[in-house]
Amino acid sequence: MPHCNGGGYRDPSAVAAMRRTKAEGGWGVIFTEQTEIHPTSEVAPYIEQHLWEDKDIPALANMAEAMKSCGALAGIQLAYSGINGPNLYTREVPLAVSPGPILTFHPDPVQARALDKDDIRDLQRWFRIAFRRSQQAGFDLICLYGAHGFGIFQHFLSRATNQRTDEYGGSLENRSRFVREVVEIAREETGGEMGITLRLSLHEAGALGLSNAELRDFIAMNADLPDLWDLAHGTWHDCSGTSRFKEEAAQEDLVRGIKALTPRPVVGVGRFTSPDAMVRQVKQGILDFIGAARPSIADPFLPKKVEEGRIEDIRECIGCNICVSGDMTGSISRCTQNPSFMEEWRKGWHPERMRPKGASETVLIVGAGPAGLEAAHIAARRGYHVTLAEAGKVLGGRVAMERRLPGLSAWGRVADYRTGQIAPLPNMETYLDSRLSADDVLAMGAEHVAIATGAVWRRDAVARRHLAPIATDAAMPVFTPDDLMAGGGPTGGRVMLYDDDHFYMASVLAELLIARGCAVEFVTPAVKVAEWTENTLEQHFIQARLLDLGVTVHTSKAPEAIHDRGATLGCTWTGRASDLACDAVVMVTSRIGNDALFQALQAHRGAWEGAGIRSVRLIGDAAAPAPIAWATYAGRRFAEELDAPDRGDAPAFRREIAGLEPLPSLLP
Repeated sequence: MPHCNGGGYRDPSAVAAMRRTKAEGGWGVIFTEQTEIHPTSEVAPYIEQHLWEDKDIPALANMAEAMKSCGALAGIQLAYSGINGPNLYTREVPLAVSPGPILTFHPDPVQARALDKDDIRDLQRWFRIAFRRSQQAGFDLICLYGAHGFGIFQHFLSRATNQRTDEYGGSLENRSRFVREVVEIAREETGGEMGITLRLSLHEAGALGLSNAELRDFIAMNADLPDLWDLAHGTWHDCSGTSRFKEEAAQEDLVRGIKALTPRPVVGVGRFTSPDAMVRQVKQGILDFIGAARPSIADPFLPKKVEEGRIEDIRECIGCNICVSGDMTGSISRCTQNPSFMEEWRKGWHPERMRPKGASETVLIVGAGPAGLEAAHIAARRGYHVTLAEAGKVLGGRVAMERRLPGLSAWGRVADYRTGQIAPLPNMETYLDSRLSADDVLAMGAEHVAIATGAVWRRDAVARRHLAPIATDAAMPVFTPDDLMAGGGPTGGRVMLYDDDHFYMASVLAELLIARGCAVEFVTPAVKVAEWTENTLEQHFIQARLLDLGVTVHTSKAPEAIHDRGATLGCTWTGRASDLACDAVVMVTSRIGNDALFQALQAHRGAWEGAGIRSVRLIGDAAAPAPIAWATYAGRRFAEELDAPDRGDAPAFRREIAGLEPLPSLLP
């Protein structure tokens, strides 16, 4: 399915190579991401594709060729963002179905003016030109984007964004007029040689939104309109919710029965990861086609593995949405399960094929968390003899603990996939309950050593707000996430939970504490809970859940001191102090890498050569604590760079530089 990736027009070769990998993996249809058709509607700061002029065609043609390289159909998703396009880059006046403030992830102080009749004719002409360019670029299918509240087609259909009183507003038939006219233009312009797909929201919340019932009326009224109905739940947050809040195939009830309204095929989504769920929906007549975005990121070879019966080899999506964060932050997307995602061209990584090993033979990995497991898996797949030593009694590191927390069970797939893959490898040895000293490492004689010993949470409040420990009375019990994940921590009473991490951990622990019978006072210096989870599309769900559970939220506050009966809080704006009584404190702030073994080996550097050691690397959380996706990436990078030539000060990846246009003459 169409999905953004943080590359867009900036990294066209990286995006093309990523989608070529999906073609190789057996997907039958591969779509681009949102492709903006005209500079009067763009969504900066997000980096999407452009089809504004003929000079955009070569990059897209390269992508279409890559998509079709293994027999797949290539589709382009054409978008005009209307009320969602602030035009911060082009500085054009935004145009929308009805006037109003721009609706996007940021409260941009910009409003759109309403399309008049001339504007509508212009917009239809721009679509006509985009259809022509799409055909010239070699695409087989056109997807008209009207889902998630982001596309002009949904804006016309929905009474929430269409308050027009002319022939394009009012009744559902009138609100359908624009999409019908554009589909007719598409067929005329492409000579019927391109398939037309229409992507619409299954249900838009709110009294004025395009409800599921009204969508069904629209499909029944226009049963033959597109060649394929592409249906996805309401907002992007609803459609692409994390596994913490959305089950696999969560959209089944909304799409069930729609096939009976149209002779055209229907494709649906829902973070499908289980082949059984996919087959069931097709066999039961719920869907004709299974659509996937995030599962195709986690495992581009999912279709091949289903076809070949290698179900146990599927790298299942964990639903963490770290992939979405790449688009939201204007950076290259990444995947927790598939570190090669968006590195296919930049670094030459492949999700299934590994480069053969270099001149070395042996590798020792110390620590079997996400970084260590990935490093061991890839190094062994390359052909090295790998020894994996884990101090604990289970593999998985932080994942083995976090998977037991509320809503995070799917995250265990990070460990399950890798342990399953390394188990049968003959050149792989795994040792549990094996805490190694520097002398142990030297005695093992491995040529390359990776120290992946993880990190521990701090209990002294040091993070972003406080750069040094705060005064803390020893009489107050202070706990960390590590304590709670190990089964310790409060089991009742009033608990102050301080979050200066701003990702998922504090809110998950709040749920855990509520389940233990605690009253939770959630304190954060941010203006909302779990602030960074805006980038994973779950902040709204997290805050709503905490409020529903009875958690008391204190925003824009931070503890300045912990005393024997509670904490003194300071307002982050005024500094005004207030007291908060509590029986225990849980600090979710920052982590410290467990690098003692690495430092001990550095102290014995003179003994490396005699022990046969050529390199020692500190990787993953032990080097720099970060989300799990950063750890699996670190493990992959370690394994990929074994015996690689030194690149010196050059970037560790390929990149593209924009071509320069001639400067205009300064002469009058």
